[in-house]
Amino acid sequence: MRRSTGSPEHFMPKRFHKHKLLLDENMPDRQAFPRLNELFDVKHIRDDLNSGGLADPQVFTLAAKQKRLLVTYNIKDFKALAPRSQETGIIGISPNLSLHQVDQRLTALLMRSSEKALLGKYTALSEAA
Repeated sequence: MRRSTGSPEHFMPKRFHKHKLLLDENMPDRQAFPRLNELFDVKHIRDDLNSGGLADPQVFTLAAKQKRLLVTYNIKDFKALAPRSQETGIIGISPNLSLHQVDQRLTALLMRSSEKALLGKYTALSEAA
């Protein structure tokens, strides 16, 4: 049986997308995640945007306005907001993960995710991942 060979682009690895992230106020500063910080555009709501103390819906709106994925430990309050915008998405971090594990697993998730794969949805990052 003869196999069809697609166009040369079909066999090329997918292009890297430099995701933009917004770390919620409950997250450590971005320097706690060296690999993530090196590969992606990471901002912390309090430390980089001087916007600490905002209510959760305002944080979500800011993430959507800046087209950043929101990374948070505050899963219960943000999970329901995720489908409200295709400009952002929520990545919920398990509190059981060490900072090193968060750095590794979040980087791995983003490396294998296309530009729009995480938008408009909630994605859990847990110890079972």
